[in-house]
This record gives sequence, structure tokens and C-alpha cells, in this order.
Amino acid sequence: MQPAATIMLLDDRPQLHVLMLRRRRESAFVGGMYLFPGGGLDPADAEEAVVALCPGLSGSEASQRLGLTGGGLAYWVAGIRETFEEAGVLLAWDPRAQRAADLSDAAAARRFAAHREAVDAGTASLAQILRREGLELWVDPMHYAARWITPSGPPRRYDTRFFVAPMPAGQAPQPDAREAERVEWVRPAEALERFAAGEMRMLPPTLGMLRILAGFRCRDEALGAAAAARSGPDHPARLVGSRDAWRVLLPGDPGYACDAAHPMQAWVRLRPPGAAPAAAPGRGFAGA
Repeated sequence: MQPAATIMLLDDRPQLHVLMLRRRRESAFVGGMYLFPGGGLDPADAEEAVVALCPGLSGSEASQRLGLTGGGLAYWVAGIRETFEEAGVLLAWDPRAQRAADLSDAAAARRFAAHREAVDAGTASLAQILRREGLELWVDPMHYAARWITPSGPPRRYDTRFFVAPMPAGQAPQPDAREAERVEWVRPAEALERFAAGEMRMLPPTLGMLRILAGFRCRDEALGAAAAARSGPDHPARLVGSRDAWRVLLPGDPGYACDAAHPMQAWVRLRPPGAAPAAAPGRGFAGA
């Protein structure tokens, strides 16, 4: 099982929106599904060269937040790297300008597009790009929100840590066209409606996190709640139904404690201030 990290990028447009990708329909793994940018950890994500570029968070503190004995900071790094590769958004801090990296200048946009291709191809590391540009990883506003383990069935299974982070100003997401064919800003409640209507295909982890995000009014409210929940506790998610007709149940949902609700390998730390929107039925996640 592959450890992985994914980032739910949030922005007010003007209501709370989250960035979602649609994987290429031809992809062997979850083709055509909507999800958040992210992917598996790479050994380079834990190397000292990149860890040294995370001044806002120590390795021990990162591990403590995730309930690990070590290696926790690699999840923050992997989430940032994968989001850069898949969506073209780089959570980096410019210490000279004292702001998040602004790539809106045409020359900067071209330069970082080349950096993105190099990182994705493995011809340059994220640490090399950051040092070359005089940047650091912007880990301060990136908060741990949940852990979901892919249900059995798909050819690949991931033990994924979910994070929330603000969309940096001066950047525009673009799909990589290799794994993602579309990027879209969507209100979480709208995504749930489109899922129920059969317009957006998703796996249970994505659906569960959208239900949580839909309980917040704006970006800062969601980020503030995630920061306040930094030390836990974690709440188990449950699943009711079968692979052909299922619902994700969160703590407080009707039926959460019934015998028919099966525990999942899923734990949510971020919870909305009120009840999450009602669970929508899903179909066929195991054979996606």
C-alpha cells in the first residue's frame, strides 16, 4: 500500500470553492474520476535538501500531527510536489517579497512551466527548483484534515493524508494532460449535487471530504477550523451498503452507529461547525 498525500486547495470565488481534477478517461487507475491533486510519496520527499526548505514546520512536529514516529514532513512535501506536477500550482513562499510565490508574470509563468515539466520528468528535483528561484515551501497554511485508505478493489491502493491549503494569489491551475485532463473550481455542495446526478464520478474519500467542506461558508473558516483541530481527535468514517450502492457516513449522521454501517479505514480530523450535508448515494467505487 502506497503512502500518499493530497491537497484540497480552497478559494473564495466569492463562495468557498475547492480545486478538483478529472483524471484522463484512459487512465488505468480511476479513469474519468474527479479528485483532488495529489499522489504517492517519493523517497526524495524526505531528503534533507527539501526538508531544509520547510522553515515553517519541523519534522518532529509534522510527524506528531499525523500520529507518526517519523517522516511526517514528507507528506507535506509530497502534497506540494504532486499539486505542482498535476495542477501547476506551487505552494511556495518568497522570503524576499514576504508573500506566496507569484507566477503571474509572463516570464515567470514560462519559467515555472519548464520547472514543472522537469520535476514531473525527474530531470530536476523540487529542492533544486526552489533553491534556484530563492523560494521555500509554503507549509504554514497547509493543515492536515483526514486520512483515508483506498477501499479494496482498485488495482492500486493508497494510504492518503488529506490537507487543506489556500490557493496562492498570482497563480492559475492547469492540468498536466498526462494524468489530469481537466481542472475545475467547484463549490463543494455543487459537487455533491453533480455526483448525485451522475455528472461527477468520485471515490468515497473524495465524497466524504466534500461533505465536510460543504459545511463551511468561506476559505478562512475552513482553514481556521483545520488549524484549531491540529492536535485531533480523529473521528472514524463508516460505509453503509455494498460496492454497487453505498453511502459514506460521518460522525453524527443518522445510521452512523447502526450494525449495517461498516467501519472504513478512514479517520477525519476536520469537521464543519454544523452538520455535514446529507450523504448522497454512490455506485461502483470498487471497480472504478
